[in-house]
Amino acid sequence: MDKKKVPYSLNSKKVADATREWLHKRGVNITEIAELVMLLQKKYYPNLTMEECMENVEKVLMKREVQNAVLTGIQLDILAEQGALLPPLQDMIENDEGLYGVDEILAFSIVNVYGSIGFTNYGYVDKLKPGVLERLNDKSLGPIHTFLDDIVGAIAASASSRIAHRKQAEREQELGEESAPDTTR
Repeated sequence: MDKKKVPYSLNSKKVADATREWLHKRGVNITEIAELVMLLQKKYYPNLTMEECMENVEKVLMKREVQNAVLTGIQLDILAEQGALLPPLQDMIENDEGLYGVDEILAFSIVNVYGSIGFTNYGYVDKLKPGVLERLNDKSLGPIHTFLDDIVGAIAASASSRIAHRKQAEREQELGEESAPDTTR
């Protein structure tokens, strides 16, 4: 019996669903991320609504690069909780070693999709650790979120950047100016 291997085919809906499911399983909801977005953008857009913030978080989560980073980071956090990584990586992730920067590099893969505003917003929330980021970064609570706290901050920063780009395009339209094509989908 010669069995032919079925060619690999990625199911985009399964990846998107898994991303949302794992965020939920790890205790993160869209509203908490949207609250970070509001914190980052309310000063610049006083009429910004939570609905807009949530919509932009949802759009960021639709991007494959973001889904890949979320799934990868969460899996590494879980493996560290299980003690399944080899030393010294196990110790570095388990203790969120300050000189271990791969968690931030993974977060950069998300903000990179949305430009320099995303980078500066990410740096701000990563340093401040407001809202959900404070909880995810609390080592006394038990779960390891070495990657997840940075990923959530990057999603919020990206949604903030998306809002900034869209608001600029809206202003240009209101003034009757030609605006550049939107590449932030």
